Amino acid sequence: MLEGLDGAGTTTQMRMLCQRLDREGRANAGSWEPTDGPVGRLIRSILARRVKALPLTVAMLFAADRHQHLAGPDGVIERAGRGEIVVSDRYLFSSLAYQSIECGFERVLGLNDGFPLPELLVFLDTPVAVSQARLDRRTHRELYDGAGFQARVREGYLRAFEHFEGTGMRVLTLDGDRPVEEIHEAIWTETARLP
Repeated sequence: MLEGLDGAGTTTQMRMLCQRLDREGRANAGSWEPTDGPVGRLIRSILARRVKALPLTVAMLFAADRHQHLAGPDGVIERAGRGEIVVSDRYLFSSLAYQSIECGFERVLGLNDGFPLPELLVFLDTPVAVSQARLDRRTHRELYDGAGFQARVREGYLRAFEHFEGTGMRVLTLDGDRPVEEIHEAIWTETARLP
């Protein structure tokens, strides 16, 4: 699972990792949250500011989309059961980092209770200023893209990782301001150890 601030580079790294797994002949699946399913599309409309929703509604929608992402047809659980390495661009830690700001950590944690933890979580710890500069190159801004909000998101990520310490999940924190290829190689080194 790949996590980070908006503009951290998670999508780029997910694509690069899946391409590398393909070249190495390892069965894999790239996925993302919000998904392309009906709930995910609604979330994307909210993030794009085309639809308005209360913060708790958004948190609930993310949890519903995540359930479908995991347990739905051809979802993460099914794919992992077939022996595929599933690489997801965002997962429950995004909810804990983003939605907890307005809804509270415990409430969001409760909405996501029971979702399995990944074997490996990669956090691209990209400085807010760097992430914001990358977002400035995009044609549109989303709901949570402001620098002040993103600084709080980073704090939310750190709190979430601390909460799950001792669970056996490996957390790899990388400087997201490093060159893209260097980040990829560090991720590959850890991924290659997966069974």
